[in-house]
Amino acid sequence: MRMKRSGVLELLDEKKPLKICAPMVRYSKLQFRHLMRKWGADVVFSPMITADTFRKSAKARDADFSTDQNDFPLIVQFGASSPEILLDAAEHVIGLCDGIDVNCGCPQKWAIGEKIGGYLLSRPELIQDMVRQLWNRVPETSFTKSIKIRVNEDISKTVDLCRQLEAAGVSFITIHGRTLKQKNEPADWDAIRIAKEAVRIPVFANGDIKTYADIDRCVAATGADGVMSANGVLINPALFSGYDVTPVECVEDWLQINQRDPSCPFRIFHHHLIWMTEKILSKSERIRFSDLQKKEDVVQYITDYFHIDPEKLQTSRAAQMEQYGIT
Repeated sequence: MRMKRSGVLELLDEKKPLKICAPMVRYSKLQFRHLMRKWGADVVFSPMITADTFRKSAKARDADFSTDQNDFPLIVQFGASSPEILLDAAEHVIGLCDGIDVNCGCPQKWAIGEKIGGYLLSRPELIQDMVRQLWNRVPETSFTKSIKIRVNEDISKTVDLCRQLEAAGVSFITIHGRTLKQKNEPADWDAIRIAKEAVRIPVFANGDIKTYADIDRCVAATGADGVMSANGVLINPALFSGYDVTPVECVEDWLQINQRDPSCPFRIFHHHLIWMTEKILSKSERIRFSDLQKKEDVVQYITDYFHIDPEKLQTSRAAQMEQYGIT
């Protein structure tokens, strides 16, 4: 039995700005979503899921998506090339999440080649059709139908797209302040502001949220209803709680969450710790830590380095469930 869920729009009525953990391929697994919620995230996205593979393969569904009754608010993001493919994939998660988001901003060549992600930015009619089909399938307003985009070099095109999406009934829009061609250039918060001012629906800003201070700066510059972070929270999952560097307690929480639920693949479990300790370990320490090949060696290294009592990681399942509010 699932608990009563609190949707994104309900949260907007309670507080602002919202702090959102971005959809990240591989890195937005269930275990990381629980960590992010404990450390200040209001809303968390699933990884971007390729809808066509997800709808066809049970193996892909098992690998790409897992949840539990306390995994909310959860937005599942799909990369889809047609309304039919999107709806087929969505059927497997409706009832297990609080909204569906369509990725319209992934700049990677493989995504463009599959006619998903950034490919859709020049096809607003197709995006509108996806949104309308989602509304037909799930008419409840509490179940959000959202879009994540990137800005266009011509900001008027971004404004036009946002207005078209608003007319189609999209619940909210997340705008990454870089174009499809940009990688590490500063995010264009002014472009996000212009788009935000052109619509009446909620808009969330994505790009260059690396510290807690960036949240207020971004909201002031864009007028956004909240911010979304990807790399910032990978390096420091406690960013939304006001920490500049990942605190030891957050590292310990990651170990405990994975002790309770060891289904997170080793490579991902390890990579999260590599990200978290990037600003803590020296270069030689990072190299040594990155070379570890076994989970027990990784745990041993971390517990020794941070002086974490290994017995804390052996707490009973019941105690951990109570601590994290997870059943």
